[in-house]
Amino acid sequence: MSIAELFEKVEPQTSGQERVKKALASDKDLIGIFGPTGTGKSLLAISYALSSVAKGKYARAIISRPVVDVVTGKEFTLMSNPEIYRTIAGEYLKDILSEFADFAEVEKLMNSGRLVLADPHFLRGRTFDKSIIIVDDSQSVTPEAIIEIITRLGRESKLVIAGDPVFQRTSDLTDNGAILARDILIGEESAEVVDLGIKDIVRPGAKRGVKLLLELQMRKRKLNDTERAVLESIKVHAPDADVITVVDLQEAKRKWNITSEHTPDVLIVVKEGHLGRLIGTGGERIQGVEEDTGVKVRAIQHTLDFKEYIRAIHPVSWVHKHVRDVDFVGPQLRVEILSEAIGPMLGQRGAHIKFLDEVFKKLLGVGVYAVEIKESEHRRRRRR
Repeated sequence: MSIAELFEKVEPQTSGQERVKKALASDKDLIGIFGPTGTGKSLLAISYALSSVAKGKYARAIISRPVVDVVTGKEFTLMSNPEIYRTIAGEYLKDILSEFADFAEVEKLMNSGRLVLADPHFLRGRTFDKSIIIVDDSQSVTPEAIIEIITRLGRESKLVIAGDPVFQRTSDLTDNGAILARDILIGEESAEVVDLGIKDIVRPGAKRGVKLLLELQMRKRKLNDTERAVLESIKVHAPDADVITVVDLQEAKRKWNITSEHTPDVLIVVKEGHLGRLIGTGGERIQGVEEDTGVKVRAIQHTLDFKEYIRAIHPVSWVHKHVRDVDFVGPQLRVEILSEAIGPMLGQRGAHIKFLDEVFKKLLGVGVYAVEIKESEHRRRRRR
């Protein structure tokens, strides 16, 4: 297909991608697209930019992304390593467009100066008129650079910032360019922000990668004395069980006055397929761990169905039955729950949701909040 047709021909595969396409085609001059890898952020943004330039809506497209070694954290720029930067940035563009466009047309745009590949440092100190600017992988761009780029937006131009606020961060959440950009754009009248979640992942292998990233984060947790004692007991009673992590909930229970018998003292997270090995045929293995340590434990398998985590630890044993969706929105997990159960989900003075928030931050490094929905709204979404 021709470059001019590219954006129209890229078909959305999820409701989130439909919202992205509408946002890009809108008259807003600031667009934010945030979500996990594999959700089509880069493809949709770049296809819009190239098609718009080919049709003459913008004089040029500027695609900017940092090139960072994920192992060492070293950044390659046009100033420090121009050859490495251009090679990697060019390959990135080929990878994204290979199934959708003749790259010879893309190269023509580059040779004519209507398409420019640039690192974020290149955008500082310049003003861009009649241009479409894509800042991709914004989680690896400093907050200061994000603000500087926004100030450089000129006449008849559009700026699109795409990034992953959680899974591909290369720095602490407090210094994450994607999170900062999202917070800024949400408050701007002329901006539109689209959040994508795990349900919007369409690239093969991406969901598995996200699951492994979360597993790695849990395995790297530093354990306290109680958690280590439980882990040592598991090694004795269930040596063939692959334990990802052990989380002590007792301090959080005391802090938020959680007295429900349903909430365990310790949560054990195991690799998928290993729950039976940990529990034992008649529950004798898990009972042995409880007898050794003197704490009440519960175990779950690690999956991307976060409702199971809520089911395992929420003080109200039945509340999970009214949860209709749990997914990432920006850097947090949003729990959608039916109106009739919003009170028990939140708890008195918000104690239950604050407890969940603290546990999820300890376990996955992300917070949790709940929103109320009606069953009719949930059904309407499913039909769409």
